[in-house]
Amino acid sequence: MKKIATRAVLCGIVLMTAASCAKLDEKLYGSRSLVDPNAAASSTDLGGVYSQLYGQTDQANTYALQEHSTDEMMGPTRGTDWGDFGTWRKLHTHTWTATHNQVNDTWDQLNIGVFRASQVISKATDANIKGQASFLRAYFMFQIIDLYGQAPFRDPAGATTAIPTVMSRSEGTDFIIKDLEFAEANLPVTSANIGIANKAAAQALLAKVYLNKAVYKSTAVGGPFTFVKADMDKVIEYANKITASGYSLEPAGKYFQDFAWDNSTQSKGNIFGFYNTTTNAPASAKNRWRMGLHYNQTPDGWNGFTTLADFYKSFEATDERRGVAYPGLTDKIGLRAGFAVGQQFGPGGKALTQRGGAPLVFTPEVNLNFSTEAQGIRVFKYFPQPSANNTVNDDNSDNDYVILRYADVLLMKAEAIMRGGTDPNGQSALTIVNLIRTLRGATAVGSVDATVMLAERGRELYWEGWRRNDQIRFEKFNDPVDQRPLASAKTYTVYPIPQRAVDTNPNLKQNAGY
Repeated sequence: MKKIATRAVLCGIVLMTAASCAKLDEKLYGSRSLVDPNAAASSTDLGGVYSQLYGQTDQANTYALQEHSTDEMMGPTRGTDWGDFGTWRKLHTHTWTATHNQVNDTWDQLNIGVFRASQVISKATDANIKGQASFLRAYFMFQIIDLYGQAPFRDPAGATTAIPTVMSRSEGTDFIIKDLEFAEANLPVTSANIGIANKAAAQALLAKVYLNKAVYKSTAVGGPFTFVKADMDKVIEYANKITASGYSLEPAGKYFQDFAWDNSTQSKGNIFGFYNTTTNAPASAKNRWRMGLHYNQTPDGWNGFTTLADFYKSFEATDERRGVAYPGLTDKIGLRAGFAVGQQFGPGGKALTQRGGAPLVFTPEVNLNFSTEAQGIRVFKYFPQPSANNTVNDDNSDNDYVILRYADVLLMKAEAIMRGGTDPNGQSALTIVNLIRTLRGATAVGSVDATVMLAERGRELYWEGWRRNDQIRFEKFNDPVDQRPLASAKTYTVYPIPQRAVDTNPNLKQNAGY
């Protein structure tokens, strides 16, 4: 299937500069396996660390664990397509185990990233290089403790035969904050493009860490969580620093400007991600549209993932984020930005059909186990630039892929205020939420509570990889959703440590319940 072929290409090409794919390095965190101490060729070799991060654009691994387990994404089986031995179904139904392939592969990718960043940090003498590597290590470590609740760590200066130590979630949190504080102090205010970490990137991730600190410091898996005012004040502090550095929200009618093919020059709010051009796209965003496009759309896709009907219905009809005709896209190849539901069109406004000839009408109704090729609402937050003759060659798509953006920062600030923090600038949570809502074409709300805040984060940040993190913090991750009718156990708010990692490192203890 095309999705498998593309994954192989990503592993073989995108990660080539990182020396090897995750599978080749999977013994890195075993008990006594040898590691090449010179894997980072020099103190300035950040390429291997950044390229390890590019795996975030895959439809699998980190992205899959953070999205398929939530109320905004599922991967239905369509006949013989997308069965994949239950990989996607198990994530949505919270029935994964310690041998799940995505759980294993994600663990490898993230831990390799931590080690390679540590190698650069240990050798570098330039403060900016160490700052970038410290930011990248913090990001990898953030994902590890968020997903798995503990993190192995190998000191590059130590013996290569030493068994990696293991940091608890609480210890990992402190480690991340220390790395990010160093990064903030040593990174420049601006960088050449979104793909090079700067001060705002470190500040945005610091805000994330402090916002989630109650979760990561809690001894109660899945909650309840107690949010400390001092932590919320830190979120607000970092958010205000980012505002002062010049980032802003996109103007009314320009929401999708953050994700379009020209976002490297047009976006006002993208802080950190992956820089792509039409001649060099090492971290292409094309997986984000191909994983939902039908085979007969332009460009042809893999006809895979969908959103849930209830999530789609949470948007007002006037909310731009729900979906719009996008100039230069819809008029050329028929594709709309945002959610795709109903009759689909191609170049020239031609009504498209399914493989058997029936109208290609995407329906809200979808079954996780047995769906037809047209069932399920698709999502096209990213989309390619059509050519002059209304075709698409997306092998090198120049959409920058976004990890951290300003709208997220503002919503983190609003949440921190809602949870007891104080903004020295006098903004309220309600003011911030309504600022964003009115820009997007939604009506203002009269008050903000946890329910409103979580819903607004979902509407603004859907399919960007933050939904699981948000739902856990709001203690809603285990609630029933479509195709998962019963509440799941709080055990599932962390993933299991891969069984082979537990078997080879005696310092790793399996998470409770697995």
